[in-house]
Amino acid sequence: MTLHVQFVTMGMMCLGGMSLGTLFDLYRVLAGQLKVAPWLKAVLDLLYWFIGTIFVFLLLYESNWGEIRPFIFLGLGIGICLYFLLFSGLVVRLIRFCIRVSVAAFRIGRRMIELIIVAPARWLYRLLIVLIGFLTATAIFLYKIMLQLVLPLWKFVLWLTKPLVSRLRFPVPAWMKAPARRLVGWFRRFFP
Repeated sequence: MTLHVQFVTMGMMCLGGMSLGTLFDLYRVLAGQLKVAPWLKAVLDLLYWFIGTIFVFLLLYESNWGEIRPFIFLGLGIGICLYFLLFSGLVVRLIRFCIRVSVAAFRIGRRMIELIIVAPARWLYRLLIVLIGFLTATAIFLYKIMLQLVLPLWKFVLWLTKPLVSRLRFPVPAWMKAPARRLVGWFRRFFP
């Protein structure tokens, strides 16, 4: 391995350490903001280390074809230390700002959907209910008026047909007498 490759590898490992620190701060702040359950934190820790390991080995493979030397761990340590000394506070503030912006955008989007879609749908539903109630009341009112107008005609027709009906005697089976009486009673209740 040439000196140039070693310097490139050392620089890549320093950047990899800084990237691991950034990923750790991102994970730490998001887990704190989202209030992750303790059992899920263990799973997320394993996921963090899995992603970090793959990332470091990809960087190592790109820089020196995967050769592991002691200065690689030194480069990772230097990168992590530099990150936490110089950039950690700024990155944490930036992540929290992004979370606040995302939450505000979500609230604004939800409010816009409520104002543009949900509120008009509620208004139309209430209008439809009022309209159906009005039309039902109007129909019942008109039905009662029509009954009052037709009732004298119906009484006249019954009066005309009463002698005819009284002369006709149909034999009714015993099992049909009770339902027939109920039907006649129902008709007499509505059409006396």
